[in-house]
Amino acid sequence: MGLFWDLIQQSEIENQKNKAASLEQRVADLEHELEKTQDLLLRTLRVLEERSGQDIDNDGVIG
Repeated sequence: MGLFWDLIQQSEIENQKNKAASLEQRVADLEHELEKTQDLLLRTLRVLEERSGQDIDNDGVIG
């Protein structure tokens, strides 16, 4: 019975390791996607400011 229980525990440990690695990868992917989204937002804001001639984000600079 002890060997069987050890195998079950080892299997559960491996499952948890895989879930943790998967979660870390998902977080890394989300951070990368956020960075790309923020970059796109800033580029869009610059174009809007240049075309409208207004300081939309109140940073004191147009564009």
